[in-house]
Amino acid sequence: MEIKWTQHALNDLSRIHEFLAAVNESVAARIVQSLVRAPNGLILNPRIGEQLFQFEPREVRRILVERYEIRYEIQGNMLFILRLWHTREDR
Repeated sequence: MEIKWTQHALNDLSRIHEFLAAVNESVAARIVQSLVRAPNGLILNPRIGEQLFQFEPREVRRILVERYEIRYEIQGNMLFILRLWHTREDR
């Protein structure tokens, strides 16, 4: 299984870092590192995340990392990181 980050997800990661860094740079770095590492755990078990049936026939799932939601899609042997955000954001 190979992981690919979409441009939307990379933009989300940057937005999260900028928001947190304004208050505490070390916390921002720690959170971003956690979010970047988390999808690596999906390589061996990609279907561990909750499936979001409203996206069928696509296989879109989500995992929670600390207080952040990461949405991803499984397509064959590829895992696409679609979006991520803090769960308190209005999404």
